[in-house]
Amino acid sequence: MLHDVLIIGAGPCGLAVAARLKEYTPSAIFTDEEHQRYHWINKHKGRMNLVRSHKGKIRQLGVRASPSSSVSSTRDGNTSEEDTLLSSSLPSSVSDHESESEEGSDAKEKGLSMLVLDSTANQWMEKWNRAFKMLEIEQLRSPMFFHVDPGDRDGMLAYTTEQGREKDLWEISGCVGKEVSKHKKKKMQKAKQRNMKVIGDTEIDERDRKDYFSPSTRLFRDFCESVTERYGLDAPGLIKEGEVVELKFDYFDEVDQAEKVFMVQTKNGDTFYARAVVMAIGPGGRKIMPFPLSIEESEGASHSGEIRGFPSPNVKRKIQQRREANVVVVGGGLSSAQIVDMAIRKGVTKVWFLLRSDFKVKHFDITLSWMGKFKNYEKAVFWSADTDEERMEMIKTARNGGSITPRYQKILREHAVRHRVSIHTRTVITKKEYCPVAKTWRLETDPPIPDLPEIDYMYFATGMHMDVRELPLLQQMHRDYPIETIQGLPCLTDDLMWQADVPLFLTGRLAALRLGPGAPNLEGARLGAERIAWSMEEVLGNVAFGREETDDQEVDMSRECFCGLGNRYAGLTEGS
Repeated sequence: MLHDVLIIGAGPCGLAVAARLKEYTPSAIFTDEEHQRYHWINKHKGRMNLVRSHKGKIRQLGVRASPSSSVSSTRDGNTSEEDTLLSSSLPSSVSDHESESEEGSDAKEKGLSMLVLDSTANQWMEKWNRAFKMLEIEQLRSPMFFHVDPGDRDGMLAYTTEQGREKDLWEISGCVGKEVSKHKKKKMQKAKQRNMKVIGDTEIDERDRKDYFSPSTRLFRDFCESVTERYGLDAPGLIKEGEVVELKFDYFDEVDQAEKVFMVQTKNGDTFYARAVVMAIGPGGRKIMPFPLSIEESEGASHSGEIRGFPSPNVKRKIQQRREANVVVVGGGLSSAQIVDMAIRKGVTKVWFLLRSDFKVKHFDITLSWMGKFKNYEKAVFWSADTDEERMEMIKTARNGGSITPRYQKILREHAVRHRVSIHTRTVITKKEYCPVAKTWRLETDPPIPDLPEIDYMYFATGMHMDVRELPLLQQMHRDYPIETIQGLPCLTDDLMWQADVPLFLTGRLAALRLGPGAPNLEGARLGAERIAWSMEEVLGNVAFGREETDDQEVDMSRECFCGLGNRYAGLTEGS
């Protein structure tokens, strides 16, 4: 079978793309008011009079009343002239899909043929949910407007209110309304006149306070499930478990196709074909380790991405026997702080927390200027940069390595006061010796840590190195369709395509040179999905999306009218 789209990865980025391909009024294009009005019109489409003028011809759409009463007042539930014009100017991508009319079922049958391959499981977000459960993470770091719903920027907030789960929200304190130093006083006074508060060099509108809450892990999981149900992405067989090992773009005898298609092969030997492929593989890549581990040493240490049970068997045994258990955690980001906290809660006697650089505290893993009121300015500067090298430097500056949230900073300080954790910044391990019999480590550090005892286990929360040139499944693509890379990131087209004539789309961290510093985050998942969806329509055409081919000029004018651009009465001139 030749699929229209094959998505590699069933995580947040993959889900965002799949949902966006099913959404025909995305919030990136339509405002909340336009959404509400459109869906109201659509709901009452068969019970009110809608007149459309096209090339001098007037015809009715789903009219049950007489044509003479085509325009009436709006506040009593009927449609106004404005709504009539709005409905008549809906783009084909909207009006042909959202209705539950007789054409609805035909559209679904003609709609996009989609397949998702995931190396972990045959359901959405399994790896994500498993990692959060393993580390016992109760709260996301992202704010409420970072999510995978393409239809509504405030979708998660609306879902929370609808479900009555406001208790599952944590306010990101100090982000809005934070007290600032005296030298910012003048700036605060000016901002106060405009109902603003100032954080550093960023103004945060008080009216956006509702956005600066983070959801619980359970709330986000349930919200994602609601998104999959709404768009029919929970259909059996949509997701298959399989690790992709090779990807080719060529003509294949097995597919009677006059154009090139993708052949996707999995580790277990399955082969799939698709007209377009989306890579949404998450962090992936090579694990960053302070030093390589031998087979014996692997019994006493692991990367945070490889944790399958916590704590390790030997540490767990010592805790059960009420013996002293010491653990080292190497890192500097939020994951390392979460591991430290979990180790202490599980009963570890003491944790030595080693950071290669300084102890950095931030609400988010990117600077607030990329998320607050002036984020559009930052993005404009990024997108208008002359070279990808400049963009790479902007990404490094905005992310600035690993950081810990103020909430976990407070948690670690409380542990430190009770002498359960010892924090050592600018410290690295210079010498190690592992005893496989005792299952303990002897370590030396720079600078030296006085009275460092034998260590029972080490966790390396040191991140992943993503280099597109090292991914095994893309080796054939590099040979057949080579592209430039900057420090491991591919120089994609603006549509996130491998090349202009190669419909291999990359999203998430691999699309950072086009999406910006937020590419690896939930915001990047949503932005990437939006770009991919627009380009996908050009690659696959209207037929693949379950609609008939339409005159391009008519579609463009309809979209402009619906979005409030141009003159919406221009379409009536020929029929006047």
